[in-house]
Amino acid sequence: MRPFLLTSLCLLGFLGLFGQNPLVASDSLSQVAWVDSQYEQMTLEQKIGQLFMVNVASDQSSKAIDTIKKLIKEQEIGGLIFSKGGPLRQAELCNEFQSISKIPLLIGMDAEWGLAMRLDSTYAFPWNMTLGAIQNNEIVEKVGYRIGEHAKRLGVHINFAPDIDINTNPLNPIIGNRSFGENREVVAEKGIAFMKGMESAGVLSSGKHFPGHGDTAVDSHHDLPIIPFSRERLDSLELYPFKRLIKEGLSSVMVAHLEVPAMELKEGLPSSLSEQIISGILKEEMGFEGLVFTDALNMQGASKYGDKGEVELAAFIAGNDMLLMPKNVVDAKEKLLKAYNRGKISEGRLALSVKKILMAKYKVGLHKYEPIDKENLYKDLNSLEDDLIYEEAIESAITVVKNNFDLLGIKNLQNKKIAYVKFGDAPSDAFIEELNKYAAVTQVNGSDIANLKSKLYEYNLIIIGHHKSNDSPWKAYEFSKTELSWLQEIANLRTSNLILCVFTKPYTLSNIQTFKSIDAVVMSYQNSDLAQRKTAELLFGAIPALGKLPVTAHSEFPVGTGIELSSLQRLGYSKPERVGLSTQKLNDIDRLMQNGLDSLMFPGAQVLVARKGKVVYEKSFGKPIYSSDSDVRGDDLYDLASLTKILATLPMLMKMEEEGKIALNDTFEELVPGYSNTEIKNVTVLKALSHYGRLPAWIAFYVSTLDKDRKPSKEFYRSTALPGFSTKVAENLFLADAYKDSIYDRIGRQDLKSNRYRYSDVPYYVMKKYIEDTYGEPLDKLTQDFLYNRLGANFTTYNPLDKFPKNKIIPSEEDKYYRYQTVHGYVHDMGAAMQGGVGGHAGLFSNANDVAKIMQMYLQEGYYGGVQFFDSRTVQKFNKCYFCDKKVRRGVGFDKPQLENSGPTCGCVSRKSFGHSGFTGTYTWADPDEEIVYVFLSNRTYPSASNTLLVKSALRTRIQQAIYDAILN
Repeated sequence: MRPFLLTSLCLLGFLGLFGQNPLVASDSLSQVAWVDSQYEQMTLEQKIGQLFMVNVASDQSSKAIDTIKKLIKEQEIGGLIFSKGGPLRQAELCNEFQSISKIPLLIGMDAEWGLAMRLDSTYAFPWNMTLGAIQNNEIVEKVGYRIGEHAKRLGVHINFAPDIDINTNPLNPIIGNRSFGENREVVAEKGIAFMKGMESAGVLSSGKHFPGHGDTAVDSHHDLPIIPFSRERLDSLELYPFKRLIKEGLSSVMVAHLEVPAMELKEGLPSSLSEQIISGILKEEMGFEGLVFTDALNMQGASKYGDKGEVELAAFIAGNDMLLMPKNVVDAKEKLLKAYNRGKISEGRLALSVKKILMAKYKVGLHKYEPIDKENLYKDLNSLEDDLIYEEAIESAITVVKNNFDLLGIKNLQNKKIAYVKFGDAPSDAFIEELNKYAAVTQVNGSDIANLKSKLYEYNLIIIGHHKSNDSPWKAYEFSKTELSWLQEIANLRTSNLILCVFTKPYTLSNIQTFKSIDAVVMSYQNSDLAQRKTAELLFGAIPALGKLPVTAHSEFPVGTGIELSSLQRLGYSKPERVGLSTQKLNDIDRLMQNGLDSLMFPGAQVLVARKGKVVYEKSFGKPIYSSDSDVRGDDLYDLASLTKILATLPMLMKMEEEGKIALNDTFEELVPGYSNTEIKNVTVLKALSHYGRLPAWIAFYVSTLDKDRKPSKEFYRSTALPGFSTKVAENLFLADAYKDSIYDRIGRQDLKSNRYRYSDVPYYVMKKYIEDTYGEPLDKLTQDFLYNRLGANFTTYNPLDKFPKNKIIPSEEDKYYRYQTVHGYVHDMGAAMQGGVGGHAGLFSNANDVAKIMQMYLQEGYYGGVQFFDSRTVQKFNKCYFCDKKVRRGVGFDKPQLENSGPTCGCVSRKSFGHSGFTGTYTWADPDEEIVYVFLSNRTYPSASNTLLVKSALRTRIQQAIYDAILN
């Protein structure tokens, strides 16, 4: 060995083997041996070849690919940087390239927000600007880790990330959203977190663009930007993140093409070619010992400095180790060879860079290279883990920058009439769809501002969403002139409050002159479907507001602005794993439901599972009826049957109990004085609602109104509404109004049964009468005003045809014994139908999502959406089994788990759990211990109520078992 040649051991010592050198592997002695062995075997040409990292794209032509192969074979280049294409094509090419390279290639990519920055069919994580809004750096580290995992899976060894430029110039055309923000501490802390996450996945990091590209309005791809600041300013701001990350073990630095007069005296010399900046400042002053990469040398900021290898030679002499994307490898290599032979490049200088490159190759595992496994590649690059961290990141980033009148989260839904107006040219479907899960929100359009304003006058809350392309950070983001004008016009409508939601970079707010009449402003940073959905959740208080602006968006909203808001404990929507459930195991529900459909248990159904306040499974199955062309949708309404008891009547009774208007020991005689001389007079509310009141199971009131042919008698019915016949039972069937009294008279004539548990609908007729008599309002109006409107249960109603089109309501039965028609939009239960569709025991229609809201309110002991509907003690009082010692499992209105082997549940729920089932094939259950809400809605009674396959199969409780089996750990 020549005496001036640096051995790897000397090199490692020089680089701080016993310190924090980022290129040193844990098995450093083995690394030394491998590096020495490789270096000793190299010719001079091979050593110089290692300095080049050449650009390649998997979507290139075969001719271009052949050129790369030739460079690998003949020039023996050190690495490749992959650009656009697809993951499978890239994997195949990478394997092929590695197979023909004598020394394994170092593979790099620009994948700042994930492989999707370059490749189709891969995962796009949040942009740095979005991550900059997150206050918990552990989340940023998780994002870095997942990006590292993806890179490693695709055979990428170094990701040119994180971008640690401080974006202090809003007009910066090339950085912007790629920056963590304008605050040096935020950029440094986020950069460190991202770097650590990625490095822990086994992928080398690269801080860029040294010495700082954040404060320029020029794109170095097209020209040479000037950074005109003093050295003091550069040291305190631009260089600060680099210093911090170097101290924490940054693997490499990418040097930008910038003119920095305070650091380089030679006018017009790019920083990427400056020995003073790279060797003097980066290496000597800042002590950086990792790899130094040029930015792409084919960019105009550098390439115009010279041709035929002159730029590459200058870059190497300046102190760069790897020359990224050279214009011409052959010319550049020839220049470097000549410089070496002339003594302009010493062996020591060459060895320093080449051995650092070899050290990096060892550290990423290239000393034991294995080809990329192509099996399950797409799945591995688009995993559930990615969805989970993406969701957590987006939730944590969304920022409330203004919130006058505590408008957010939106409360008092019963007083809100909400309009949504779309700005921007990107999709907004996910936003409006999610908004409507919380309240009735109408999208309003106008041909001109006058037309739009005339439509908006009838609304008292307006939400404007500014939606711009989410394809890349460089897409247009500003409001149009028309939109800015319309925004002020709408803001001046003093009949309403205005919320502005911005789904693009924060700088879009800078063009708004005044926010005086805009009551709330929410910055969502990106327009992905999830960002839209999470913004809707935040508006209604399903998730808290946690983010802070990473940059100054407007003079009114400086960097760091962010109003923290607590959750109002409305249901949110998430993935099972975020609440401790297994997606894979919950998919057993799909199999069970398909079995139900195949076995003709029902035509269609909705199933919902929520845990810890998050809906994590919500699917529709089958069709409204077997012959339907359409499928069941999530916003279709089902007849809830006996779920009405706990979702309509029981809430009113709980309210009355708190108000002192009813007590559990009140008797029927006290509720209905007309029962004073009846056998049922001493039945108490407690016993009746616990189904221990000795009342009959049900009374077939309708039978006595049929004629001898068992058809509706003309004595009681008319085909059109007439005076005295206004109680609509079904289509073209109106019952005599006087029959209402007959129902209560007949109840009063009932004999008490044996003293044992007997499920009964009868108490709910009595409760309905008492509720209506007490408040002087019908039960449907009372429940709507007290509960559904305030809860945002907009799909929950009696007599759904009054509010919804018929095609949104699921048919219940082909009635061949009473109404002789398809029961569609009318309550299936005969007794409730004879009460005009409003029964205390039946009559309610809803979808699974709304049922879950009410059950979640119970689960939260009376609290939901910022409203304490009941005192927690009231919920506990009604959810108590008072007669368990009598083998009566029921609570007060609520069904409870079985006391012995068989019953209404899977047997896997807690004793605190509660719920109910319905005759039409409905079921809901809530478990406070596991914080689980389960809803099953079907029309098993279609076409005939005699179909009991659903009941016999125990499908509903088998699904419940599947839910509990899905609990992790």
